[in-house]
Amino acid sequence: MNRRAIITLLGGAAAWPLVARAQQGERMRFVGVLVSATADRVLQSQLAVFQDELRKLGWADGKNIRFDIRWGSGDFDLVRSGAAALVGLGPDAIFSIGAAATAALQRATSTIPIVFVQVADPVGGGFIQNLAHPGGNITGFTNHEYAMVGKWLELLKEIAPSVRRIAIIQNPDNPSSAGYLRQIETAAPSFGLELNQAGVRDAAQIGSVVEDFAREPNGGLVVLSDLTTNAHRDLIIALAARHRLPALYLFRYFVASGGLISYGADVIDLYRRAAPYVARILAGEKPANLPVQAPTKFELAINLKTAKALGLDVPPQLLARADEVIE
Repeated sequence: MNRRAIITLLGGAAAWPLVARAQQGERMRFVGVLVSATADRVLQSQLAVFQDELRKLGWADGKNIRFDIRWGSGDFDLVRSGAAALVGLGPDAIFSIGAAATAALQRATSTIPIVFVQVADPVGGGFIQNLAHPGGNITGFTNHEYAMVGKWLELLKEIAPSVRRIAIIQNPDNPSSAGYLRQIETAAPSFGLELNQAGVRDAAQIGSVVEDFAREPNGGLVVLSDLTTNAHRDLIIALAARHRLPALYLFRYFVASGGLISYGADVIDLYRRAAPYVARILAGEKPANLPVQAPTKFELAINLKTAKALGLDVPPQLLARADEVIE
């Protein structure tokens, strides 16, 4: 049995019985929400899925539960101040979106239960002891597995066979980056790819790194998910188009914004699965006893308009495997 199967078996959040509906006279529960990124349409729709799932479990906003949502807007100082503010209000639980938010909350409290999503490597990031037994006050849902690295490189070569060099656009301050870079270094030679580790921390560095890389031919990009790359996704997509660089992203919303191809976890599914964990905590369970779960649904998206602009002919078999094709 593989690791994902074990974690899913241990977790089984949707299948375990729980009593989430507040009884008459029970106090209003308070859930804080800390988001690393900016309050854009994508994140707001994802958060709405989480709140709707809680409503289905008996926790209706304004009736027996209230939310306080803080947005980090891609600014680490705002994320830290938002974490401190939420912890100071003493919520019953906090829903944390992104590694930066989770790290800030971990520093701010060791007692308030925290459920995270969109954290790539919670063990490597020091948030939990191990996936099956998190320990402490933090649990949640990862959005990647290191084993996905080979699939990313395979897809990039399939859609753009001429690519011989890849730049990995990532924030070196993200604790997950080192693990992914090690995996990519191991996998790249088998695809005939030369690796360039392109660390970026802001828009200026993104522009400089991509322009320098694009001076040589046969290049392509793999853009890791991070507070920085997500905040500047329009810039990255525009630079890839300007320099005619085929680029693979980890989430479908990059492709919806004009990116070429993405493969990664179904993020909406993670938000949907996180709601029962919060409900179970509100019903008295401890995060230490709730296994951290890996993604179980993945999606492949392709932007045909972008492929055409890059002069790429997308293989029919690749189109047939896509969950979404944007024309």
